[in-house]
Amino acid sequence: MKIFPLLSSKRFLILFAVLTLLTSIVFVALRIGPLAPVRITIVRIENKSLTPTIFGIGGVEAQQSWLLGPLAAGRVLRVHVNVGQQVKLGQLLAEMDPLDLDQRYASQEALLLKAMSSLTAAQAQLDDAQFRLEVANANWARQKELAHQNFISQGALEIREQELLSAHVVLKVGQASLISARQEILKIKADKQAALLQRQSMRLTAPADAVVTSRDAEAGSTVVAGQAVLRLSQPTGFWIKMRVDQGRSFGLAVGLPAVIVLRSNPLKPLAGKVERVEWQSDVVTEERIAQVSFDRLPSNLSIGEMAEITLTLPETAPSLILPQVSVRQFQGRMGVWKLTLNQLKFVEVKLGLFSPDGWVQVLQGMKQGDEVVVYSEKSITPEMRFKVVETLMKKPST
Repeated sequence: MKIFPLLSSKRFLILFAVLTLLTSIVFVALRIGPLAPVRITIVRIENKSLTPTIFGIGGVEAQQSWLLGPLAAGRVLRVHVNVGQQVKLGQLLAEMDPLDLDQRYASQEALLLKAMSSLTAAQAQLDDAQFRLEVANANWARQKELAHQNFISQGALEIREQELLSAHVVLKVGQASLISARQEILKIKADKQAALLQRQSMRLTAPADAVVTSRDAEAGSTVVAGQAVLRLSQPTGFWIKMRVDQGRSFGLAVGLPAVIVLRSNPLKPLAGKVERVEWQSDVVTEERIAQVSFDRLPSNLSIGEMAEITLTLPETAPSLILPQVSVRQFQGRMGVWKLTLNQLKFVEVKLGLFSPDGWVQVLQGMKQGDEVVVYSEKSITPEMRFKVVETLMKKPST
């Protein structure tokens, strides 16, 4: 009869242990397990001024550069300079094979001499025609007087009139021949000048004091019209072609002060300013382009070196601001998670200028005093359980 109470006690202990284990599992799941509330930190929207900045990257470029090449297709005969060499204005840098240009120029010279001889002959013919016209006119005047006195017949007078008309025609022919000879000379001189210019274009000379930055063709290679054989750059003028995300380029303007950090010397920031803002943006990368110059040109600067540029804008008037890290993407929209009546709601916002200390202007979508999520342990969803804490970092145990 004492066995049944003993079995009942064992069952009770087992049931109690199972319930304790289930309770512990539920407690762990709800407090620190997958069902536990997500810890978040929040911030209250404030009305403050910002000192915004614009950040971009770019490469060092020469402010002025030249591409030297022939005006017509041809073969490179000689290249007289090397990369890195300093050249002077007018210095011969390379030569193209002239082929038959010298012969063509000589042919134009011969044609010009022939045309000058033709001009001399035309002028002589015109003088002769002028003299014959004067003689014919005098003869006609005498014959006319004799015909009035009936010393000659009317037929003889008509012969003199015909001679006078013929002399006029010959004079016009002579004048036309002279004009044609002069025009032929002008044409030959133009062809000769064109041949000379084409011959001179075979000699590539420096357009200014510069440095050779590239040899794009060597002796014996064939290049087309306009193809570069040499590239030159101005040795004393450099700037940085800066690229800025279009979404963060508001306020970009000429004259903004810049802090330049070159890849070769990241520990020494350099001062500069925005020299020019390009009108056309890059539609592929969605970036705006600006040229940033140095206040003082550093030594050992190389073309193509990468640099980071930070532009400082004037301080703004007081406006609503929030931390940049609180701005998130949700379902293809940009906004923040707003805490309202112990619920999280995603609100789209329109942002303005950014400051280097991590704050951004809120132009639309928020009002002063609103509370938004800054950090969270996991991705936020509208239905999730959450817990507001001061920080997500665990305090070190003592």
